Amino acid sequence: MRTNFVCLSFFLLLAGCGQSWNDPYPAADAGQNILYTVFTERPKHLDPAQSYTEDELAFTGQIYEPPLQYHYLKRPYELMPATVEAVPQPRFFDAAGRELPADVAPERVAESVYELKLKPGIRFQPHPAFALDAHGQPLYLGKNAADGRQSMSDFAEMATRELTADDYIYQIKRLAHPRLHSPIFGMMADKIVGLQALGESLGQAAKALPKDAWLDLDEHALSGVQKVDALTWRIRIKGKYPQFLYWLAMPFFAPVPREVDRFFSQPGMAAKNFSLDWWPVGTGPYFLAENDPNRRMVLVRNPNFHGQTYPCEGEASDRATGLLDDCGKSLPFVDRAIFTREKEAIPYWNKFLQGYYDASGISSDSFDQAVRVNVGGEVGLTDEMQAKGIRLLTSVKSSTFYMGFNMLDPVVGGLVPRSTRLRQAISIAIDQEEYISIFANGRGIAAQGPLPPGIFGYENGEAGIDRVVYDWVDGKPKRKPVEQARQLMVEAGYPNGRDEKTGEPLVVNLDTTGGGSGEKSRLDWLVRQFAKIDIQLVVRSTDFNRFQDKIRKGNVQLYYLGWNADYPDPENFFFLLDGNEGKVGRGGENASNYANPAFDRLFARMKNMDNTPERLAIVREMNGLLHHDAPWVFGFHPKSYTLSHRWLKNRKPSEVGNNILKYQRIDTVDRSNARKLWNPPVFWPIGLAVLVLVLALLPAWSAYRRREQRAALK
Repeated sequence: MRTNFVCLSFFLLLAGCGQSWNDPYPAADAGQNILYTVFTERPKHLDPAQSYTEDELAFTGQIYEPPLQYHYLKRPYELMPATVEAVPQPRFFDAAGRELPADVAPERVAESVYELKLKPGIRFQPHPAFALDAHGQPLYLGKNAADGRQSMSDFAEMATRELTADDYIYQIKRLAHPRLHSPIFGMMADKIVGLQALGESLGQAAKALPKDAWLDLDEHALSGVQKVDALTWRIRIKGKYPQFLYWLAMPFFAPVPREVDRFFSQPGMAAKNFSLDWWPVGTGPYFLAENDPNRRMVLVRNPNFHGQTYPCEGEASDRATGLLDDCGKSLPFVDRAIFTREKEAIPYWNKFLQGYYDASGISSDSFDQAVRVNVGGEVGLTDEMQAKGIRLLTSVKSSTFYMGFNMLDPVVGGLVPRSTRLRQAISIAIDQEEYISIFANGRGIAAQGPLPPGIFGYENGEAGIDRVVYDWVDGKPKRKPVEQARQLMVEAGYPNGRDEKTGEPLVVNLDTTGGGSGEKSRLDWLVRQFAKIDIQLVVRSTDFNRFQDKIRKGNVQLYYLGWNADYPDPENFFFLLDGNEGKVGRGGENASNYANPAFDRLFARMKNMDNTPERLAIVREMNGLLHHDAPWVFGFHPKSYTLSHRWLKNRKPSEVGNNILKYQRIDTVDRSNARKLWNPPVFWPIGLAVLVLVLALLPAWSAYRRREQRAALK
């Protein structure tokens, strides 16, 4: 019996080492057209009126369809139709309602009118809100619809309907909903005619209703948005604002059907997470089939997707890299996308190396294992990564990090020569290239101004360098020597870091929120950078709320901040230095309180212009002023490094496009073969366990045999 038990144990253990072995996914999913990826932070909002973060856009960008989208392959980024027939061209009108020519000066424009016309036949994903009874009434309305249901799949009846202009108009109204607190309401209320008044009207209406009662937006007019017919609507914008087209590519302007809003507003729904914040409803290529934000989220192909095709043109290098191989093929390619939450970097990295995730970022812990940097600064994959066929995708983010001077400060602020020379000296002394190399693993490029690559007005090469801080040497920018910074200190009246009038050492303060891995090392490095020109830097750490309060009141000298592009336009970066956006007094985003009348005049001209040579000339002039005045120490634009397995096709980094899942394709056969090759069964632990078990049983077996023999002798 014991021998049989040992054998049985062995074969049971062996049976557990079959197809799955260490595969974290069900055997039924093997070979399926599924993309496996990761999310690290649970999404807070999936409602398009509220969602605004990168983590949320990974989901909302695949589900919702705003009118416009970005071309997947072209750079600089180019807008193209998504659900509308064409990118709308605005018509301009003066204050008397007379139409103006297309090339009119921005100051003459009182209103811009955008007319959008939908492609016919686009339908929403299947959803119970569209289900009707035999009398044509909503099936799940007013019948305690939430009772006994825990998931959307518990609603047996699903239906759909065609997308209309009303759905887009309804969502624009939702931006003013007093209970939603849309992060762009204030900005859009300044742009869309009548939106501010609608917000006030809805606020009064909400006060007269019970807390959880449905607020029917169709009962409230929005003067600036007009329905022309079932598929066409117009939006009136105050003045000339060409950047409005970029907003039309964001989920904020995606359609939300009135009946979906009504469905989710019923009693008992919110308590069971039946809401747009949890279960978005769209016309896009995917819908959310599973939402467990602490474990995993699953997107499934929308059976009603109206269809699009893979692009046939892009950048010059796209054909050589295979990014045009699927030209003209129907989208999407992937049937499902499974997002697994990984809170720790090491398990995420190990599963990627095993082939269980199709792509991965590179944490600082795994950087050396994945990437090598040669003496010339060129980045490549290690031999281990190349042997697996892993590809490295890099792109410079549409972001900038900078150290700001408070221009209201009596020491470092102002536009007088003394303080300007001081800021210029500090800008030279802080070696951004060294910072990027030490603290960012080389993942960034030193900024030459506020604009990152990919934004109109950014110029690569000699034409775009900050000539106050850099020289152009051997075909690349070279930071000016520290001796030049020390000379600027003399010109500023601080020879050897001391005030030439009082003899007192120059002490400047940096306010920071502190904390974070490696923060002390970074601050120690920064203190040494200032010491190169004999300035004593005092770091004043505080909590985030206190830091924000000090910025708001102007009680800082130096601070660190960053900015991610809302849309790819220079206006979205230069406004951070517009005098009308001053933080102190105006409550704007200009935390440095920089106010140069010449810059402000140029910004007012540039911000509403189309991308023309004239606009480029103005951008150059604005950059020249900023280089001279140095209200910021221009820091760096971060680079994103992404690894993808060879079987993941058509993957191209996009810093502004959100709906990128539909373009990606999986070679499932290659992936299955690689997983088997990289994860072979390891039998020796089982053999060792069996051996240990046998050795443990041997004494009992020997004792049993001895008793049997003694009994036989007797």
